[in-house]
Amino acid sequence: MGFTDLLDQVGGFGRYQWIHVILISLPGLMTASHNLLNNFVSGIPVHHCKPATNQSLHDLGRIYQVDEQQLLTVFIPPDPSGNRLDRCRRYVEPQWHMLSLNISLNASELQTEGCVDGWIFDQSEFSATTVSEWDLVCSLRPLKQMIQTIYMGGVLTGAIVFGGLSDRFGRKSVLIWSYLQLAVLGCSSALSPSYTAYCIFRFLSGMAVSGIILNGVSLKVEWIPTKTRTVVGTLTSFFFTFGQMILAGLAYWLRDWRKLQLVLCAPLFLFFSYSWSVKPWWYAESARWLVLNRRSEEALKGLHRVARINRRPEVINKLTLEVLHSHMSKEIESSRSSFTAFDLVKTRRIRRISICLTAVWFSTSFAYYGLAMDLQKFGVSIYLMQIIFGAVDIPAKFLALGMLSYLGRRVSQVSCLFLSAIIIFANIFVPTDMQSLRTTLACLGKAFTSASFTTVYLYTGEVYPTVIRQTGMGFVSTMARIGSMAAPAVLILDEVFPALPSVVYGGAAVLASGFACFLPETLNKPLPDTIEDVEENRSEGNCGSHLKEGVALKEGVVSPDDWGVVTKEGVALKGLNEKEGSGLNAL
Repeated sequence: MGFTDLLDQVGGFGRYQWIHVILISLPGLMTASHNLLNNFVSGIPVHHCKPATNQSLHDLGRIYQVDEQQLLTVFIPPDPSGNRLDRCRRYVEPQWHMLSLNISLNASELQTEGCVDGWIFDQSEFSATTVSEWDLVCSLRPLKQMIQTIYMGGVLTGAIVFGGLSDRFGRKSVLIWSYLQLAVLGCSSALSPSYTAYCIFRFLSGMAVSGIILNGVSLKVEWIPTKTRTVVGTLTSFFFTFGQMILAGLAYWLRDWRKLQLVLCAPLFLFFSYSWSVKPWWYAESARWLVLNRRSEEALKGLHRVARINRRPEVINKLTLEVLHSHMSKEIESSRSSFTAFDLVKTRRIRRISICLTAVWFSTSFAYYGLAMDLQKFGVSIYLMQIIFGAVDIPAKFLALGMLSYLGRRVSQVSCLFLSAIIIFANIFVPTDMQSLRTTLACLGKAFTSASFTTVYLYTGEVYPTVIRQTGMGFVSTMARIGSMAAPAVLILDEVFPALPSVVYGGAAVLASGFACFLPETLNKPLPDTIEDVEENRSEGNCGSHLKEGVALKEGVVSPDDWGVVTKEGVALKGLNEKEGSGLNAL
């Protein structure tokens, strides 16, 4: 008997749970955009050096009776490919003879210089971005990728900070504060006077996003019965999927990075308002957390309210403090035990699991954000690519559910990672003029990395025993955040060799698929409660082991926009029913 039995008694997934889940999931429409926001606010417009002339190109064009594009060849040399103007060099002296069709001259022999007077940015795709405002091109191009790395560092820091705060002050209070923090600091980002100020605001916004995800997921799953988590987790995950599509629509409509930043963050004031002022029975604190923090009376009142809302008034008189404590005796006892991160490597089997999951989490996040944060390289409209990349998550999640149910966890994990690597490698050999094929392969690669995320989140909750489950979840999700921080930096390697980033992303996925072979299969097996349960398990993990027929998943699934939970010594979500898996079941 556990807390989930109490939820069944007060109505299971009833009217209260529907309203509760929807209210908490709605902010996902906006918060999902922040992880991919840098694609648009720091998009790189077509650009070239300002010509070395005091007259405008328009006036010069009238004088020489040529169009502006032809006139630019007088001031700007072609790039090494010869197909477009160089973005970082210009002629020291105007080469007027270039206007003559009868003269053939090797432009590489002419003296050039850097863009000493700045750049001219094309405004057909973006009217204004951080790149065009602060000239983050050429030698300063790494600063553009640094914005995303700093933001992901904020998400990692926020997960650590808010994980501990949610243990101490509760999920609801920290969630409400995170709404306010993202609203204020996100809008402040739109008013940033400098690159440094913007990076600071993005770091703090990343912390708030992590707080929203961490505590929103906790509040949702701690009020949902086990048997409905798969369906609810899948449905609520689409808030994040649709959020990615909304981002593309808003970015296409606004085209200005400051306006886009403001429009995405302003609705957080609305979410803060209704979470602060809404009736407490629609937005209640976790009853599990209340019990484990010696506030059982409040938890009991919350359960009584849920029973009334779910039209189960007959349960109220039967549900007493004694009944509540008897159902949660194991959770209460487990919360008094002391486990540390050292327990993740203390014993042989747990150590092997931790090493393998570290590789899988890092590589999955690394490859996912490597694909998702470089949409401009495909030669297709970045807005269309964002919609496609968002939509491809829909079949990817259903694919993951089917594979997990019938093929098992280990085969699903290995397959998703290996196939994503094969597709990333294949795209290297596709000519740049075959944009349709390149785009199709990129979408397939993102689909399999998204499915890998779904799989590893469920898998991690099942392989770690209850007593260190949250410690393990916190540790491996930290590795995922490190992967997401490293991914944008690797994109800079295309200056050394264009295919090098893809080689790195694909290579990491191949290595991780090998590590995943050594994880134990958990399909249809009871969740381990103690470290001894894992150590005494005789089934060794290997890719060739026999697969059992699948059944429905015990837990829900997770998207890459909904992870990043780093908990304090494994107890940030300690109120979860210990038999219910990791307790992080939103996509």
